[in-house]
Amino acid sequence: MNKTFVLDTNVLLFDPRSIFKFDDNEVHIPLIVVEELDRFKKDQSENGRNAREFSRIVDKLRAQGSLGEGVPMEHGGKLFIRITEDVNIETDWGIDLNINDNIILKDALSLKKKGKEVRLISKDINLRLKSDALGIESEDYESTSVTFDELYTGQRVVGVSGDEIISFQDKRFLAKEDSDGQPLHPNEYIYLTNKDNEHQRKLGRYCKEKSGIVPLINKRDGVWGIFPKNQEQQFALDALMNDKVNLVSLMGKAGTGKTLMAIAAGLEATINSQTYTRVLVSRPIIPMGRDLGFLPGDINEKLGPWMQPIFDNIDFLFGNKKGELDSVSWEELINQGLLHVEPLTYIRGRSLPGQYMIVDEAQNLSPHEIKTIITRAGEGTKIVLTGDCEQIDSPYLDSINNGLSHCIERLKDEEIVAHTFLKSGERSLLSEIASLKL
Repeated sequence: MNKTFVLDTNVLLFDPRSIFKFDDNEVHIPLIVVEELDRFKKDQSENGRNAREFSRIVDKLRAQGSLGEGVPMEHGGKLFIRITEDVNIETDWGIDLNINDNIILKDALSLKKKGKEVRLISKDINLRLKSDALGIESEDYESTSVTFDELYTGQRVVGVSGDEIISFQDKRFLAKEDSDGQPLHPNEYIYLTNKDNEHQRKLGRYCKEKSGIVPLINKRDGVWGIFPKNQEQQFALDALMNDKVNLVSLMGKAGTGKTLMAIAAGLEATINSQTYTRVLVSRPIIPMGRDLGFLPGDINEKLGPWMQPIFDNIDFLFGNKKGELDSVSWEELINQGLLHVEPLTYIRGRSLPGQYMIVDEAQNLSPHEIKTIITRAGEGTKIVLTGDCEQIDSPYLDSINNGLSHCIERLKDEEIVAHTFLKSGERSLLSEIASLKL
């Protein structure tokens, strides 16, 4: 028996193509949902864009028949948009129909009364609770079947013999394309471990071009004055300093060094190696907790509080190099156009060639926003995404459906992409204790 899915407004605002994600089942959109979407259509935000896209998608489907009677979609399913009125939810349960969520519940109950196997899909927890209380199955909308624990980490332990460890050390290469029958991903980082002695371990990276494991890039003088403090940071710096990798994603909790290493590698590659024309550091403008509202001053004064975490890291890096850079400050690099710090608000439509671009707090971006950013990359540009998917400030995103997680999972098989997950906090003992126990 085919299922009947009733979609809430927030599902369509999150993913306007969600109607195609339910295989050959029926998808019902209550008319009140269309009215709610109509209020978003003029917004310049992500919600407005998604509301307009959904309207265009349904308008094309409308040409195939009556939406009230159901129109066919991809995968054999049908889309319905109509009012259902044969359940008196207000009288029977005392539910206020002046609340839009309750009208959606009424539509779902009406369909269930007709003998359909109904499931309400919503990202609103309270609506799901009310749905369950009325005997209607409900669930959150997930655009991916991968859970947070299953998300690609970019690193793996590979057991080999002692002879292979020695061969890798001498030849700086080990021909290997899989581990325990599972193929290695391009630029996946490897803990090469002796099967007979787990303490004998070497670090490497799988190079798809060579069909084997190669050693990590080793900067003996450090990267802009900083050195890796653990093995995960060695992986991260290898990805950041590898010119053949055009997109790097670093995920990890607070204090693991994501932003600091990204900025350090960008300065090293731009100022010292001159591989890129400038370092562009950006982050989304999303507040944590209650917003302060209007900020006075010109554009630079308004952006100051938002960009301060980036400037803190830059201050630290230039403090490390103080003896070597007596005549240069990061303010001078900004004036020379070698270092640029800006919000992501105005990136649409731009083309960014030859730049080392760092997007901090990328977990607060939607999949569409991440796509918009990455498609700005011109020839010779490297993009670094950093974030912690367990610290999301956007009310419409979660640990899996945010842009950073989406990007990691969808691009893990590309040869010019690398990802690594950082677990060990190195900011301070206090920071690590708070991260683990609070």
